[in-house]
Amino acid sequence: MKRFHVHLHVDDLATSIAFYSRLFAAEPTRVARDYAKWMLDDPAVNFAISTRGAQPGIDHLGIQTDDPAELAAMKARAEAAGMALLDDGETTCCYARSEKHWITDPQGIAWEHFHTLENIPVFREGEQATTATCGTPAPPPTPATGPAQAACCAPRGKPLAIPVKPSSSCC
Repeated sequence: MKRFHVHLHVDDLATSIAFYSRLFAAEPTRVARDYAKWMLDDPAVNFAISTRGAQPGIDHLGIQTDDPAELAAMKARAEAAGMALLDDGETTCCYARSEKHWITDPQGIAWEHFHTLENIPVFREGEQATTATCGTPAPPPTPATGPAQAACCAPRGKPLAIPVKPSSSCC
C-alpha cells in the first residue's frame, strides 16, 4: 500500500496539533518538541507538521510505501521518465530511518518517495535532540552556487541539483 505524505511548517505546534486532531478526529501517532505526525487510514495519508521551517506552509509532498519493492518501482518509473532524482538511500530524518529519494516538480515543490524502516528518538541522527537546524534559509542561488538548498540538507536531504524552495526542511 502507498500512503500520501504532506509535511507542513507551522508557527505554533500546540495550536496546530489541537486543530488537526479535531480535523482528523484523531490524536497524532508521534509528537516531539518540534514535530507531530498523523498516520491516517481514511484517507491513507502521513500528515506531518513541524516548527522547523522559515515560514508556515507546505514544505514537501510525498508517497510513503509499505514495501521496499514499491519504492524501487517508483524510483525506476521516475528514472525511466527522465526525471532528475536525488537518491538519499538509507537516511534519517523526521524521527525515522528511511530509504528515500527525491524529485522536484516544475514549481519547485520537492516530492519525497520513501519507505520507513524504523523510528528514531531524534529528528535526524547526528543532530542533538535540543538543536533545531532545519529550516534555516539558504542563500539565494547564484550562477556560481546553483540552486538554493536548506542548510540542514547538505550533503543529504532534498535534491541538490534540483531547485528546492530555500525554506524547506529535510523531511
